[in-house]
Amino acid sequence: MLNLIFCWHFHQPDYRDADGRYQLPWTYLHAIKDYADMAAHLEAAPDLRCVVNFVPTLVEQLDDYAAQFASGEIRDPLLAALIDPDLAGLDMEARRHLIEQCFKLNHPTMLEPFPAFLCLRVLWKAVEESGEVGLAYLSGEYLADLVTWYHLAWTGETVRRAHPELLALMTRGTGFTLAERRVVFDLCGDIVASLIPRYRYLAERGQVELSSTPHSHPILPLLLDFAAARDADAGLALPTAASYPDGAARAVEHVHAAVASHKRHFGRAPAGFWPAEGGVSEAAVHLLSASGVQWAASGEGVLRRSLERSGRSLEHKPAWITSPYRLTGSRTTLFFRDDHLSDLIGFEYKGWFGADAVRHLLHCLEEMRRQAPGPDPVVSIILDGENAWEYYPYNGFYFLSGLFAELSRQSSIRATTFSEYLELHPDAPRELPHLAAGSWVYGDFSTWMGDPAKNRAWDWLCAAKLAYDATVEMLPEDEAGSAEDLLKSCESSDWFWWFGDANPAEAVASFDRVYRQKLKRLYQTLRIPAPAYLDTPLCRGGGASEAGGVMRRGGA
Repeated sequence: MLNLIFCWHFHQPDYRDADGRYQLPWTYLHAIKDYADMAAHLEAAPDLRCVVNFVPTLVEQLDDYAAQFASGEIRDPLLAALIDPDLAGLDMEARRHLIEQCFKLNHPTMLEPFPAFLCLRVLWKAVEESGEVGLAYLSGEYLADLVTWYHLAWTGETVRRAHPELLALMTRGTGFTLAERRVVFDLCGDIVASLIPRYRYLAERGQVELSSTPHSHPILPLLLDFAAARDADAGLALPTAASYPDGAARAVEHVHAAVASHKRHFGRAPAGFWPAEGGVSEAAVHLLSASGVQWAASGEGVLRRSLERSGRSLEHKPAWITSPYRLTGSRTTLFFRDDHLSDLIGFEYKGWFGADAVRHLLHCLEEMRRQAPGPDPVVSIILDGENAWEYYPYNGFYFLSGLFAELSRQSSIRATTFSEYLELHPDAPRELPHLAAGSWVYGDFSTWMGDPAKNRAWDWLCAAKLAYDATVEMLPEDEAGSAEDLLKSCESSDWFWWFGDANPAEAVASFDRVYRQKLKRLYQTLRIPAPAYLDTPLCRGGGASEAGGVMRRGGA
């Protein structure tokens, strides 16, 4: 029998600026679409077991959004626009920003299937080049229909099927009243508030294992040692700073903060971690082991390089990918993502008929079962639980529902969790004498270090950390806590992912701006003047162009 472990990674970076105002809306939009849909698919397949990984920065933003819905004090401009009674009164800059935001989605699956929404796009393209004259031409009714359609398009397929009032609005297509917009708003609030309880219940009944990630999604190996970035590329350019100041203590803080957050939200400590971006090194795994983490996971490329250094043959992939490992001297078991199977779901099946994709994946799994050596082979499929689905028709409804139903009936493939597998097969892990440092992305860390803008961001962070170390103990307790929160947020890997010229210019500029705002607020909290360079954009290039929709991070 083949043991199959799905690990759905739920992550959104902290999109709040230093004043707590949301700069990007992806947390609540993914909540009403992808996190709600995944919960519904799991609830409909109670015999299907899997792992769901919640990053604390996502969970804490869900808390914040739930509080906004409950209080009516909205700090997300897009969400506020949904119930704005006077959209006609928006100034020209606010109008343009709202319109541009409301077309940031995958058009073939989320806009073009809806004629009324597509018509709004056609009208905008017709007047866009007219400047303020064109903007003024578009009425408050146009803006109300647009912001309503955007939220309707971002609702999950299971949400629509459970709420006929949404389908009625989509069928009518135009003339949405403020009362109807409030119906959509209230439903979004109900979904967001229900998510953590739904997943907690799935965990308590034993269907789902909930895991975590170091608190603010930092790359632990880089906090511990910048030289880890050269493990896969000896010539990679490093920041000017020799290392991150007291990085080991910071890494431990992120792990401990994640455990505490997980306990608050889900009632127990996580047994395992998906380290941010699957980033591991020997030092990082020993740190996780010392913190009591029972399992962790990374990418196939890391395992491949690790085995090559040990002189292992890699010709027959099922012989080495279908087993967990344990680094010599560590108590943390390591699982490794099957890149081919994970990427089929993440990138390839979006263009297939759902039933065909299900049959193909099951065939691939049967081949793995047939070829895998040993009595207890395990395959790990690890990927984002959010980003792929907007590229699937119906948000992946037919693929996911069909896959979960078929797996529930399989006798030769057993869907399980990391912890359950280890409980049933405690002797399965193989010894791993050496562990290469790397991530799920190319097996290295070049996505977060090496580019001039990325390295400059690290140097600015190192300078802020030295200022923090020199002054935080002199601050009152509440201010010291605020400084700690800001520092953790600035240590997130997400900033470094976006910096450089490979991503859309608008997204790069947004992350650049928020990162510098947070660094400046950190200095202010420490009662130190912020360096003048924080007033200058860190990314001096323009970034890549953005064509049709918004570029998102793919994979895990």
